[in-house]
Amino acid sequence: MLRLSDVFILTAVAVAFAISGLLWFSGQREEGLFTAMWIPSILSFGIYFKVSALLGDRNE
Repeated sequence: MLRLSDVFILTAVAVAFAISGLLWFSGQREEGLFTAMWIPSILSFGIYFKVSALLGDRNE
């Protein structure tokens, strides 16, 4: 089941992906690649906090 925080993370990834694609296809390829590098960072951020929350719930 998705929580609200998961939806925010996935929305941020989708927005970064869309902006990256728009920049790439509009001819601004370096900016598109830079924006595309945000996607793994955002996902890693989300995974870190998801695991932290799961481990925090288990330890209590």
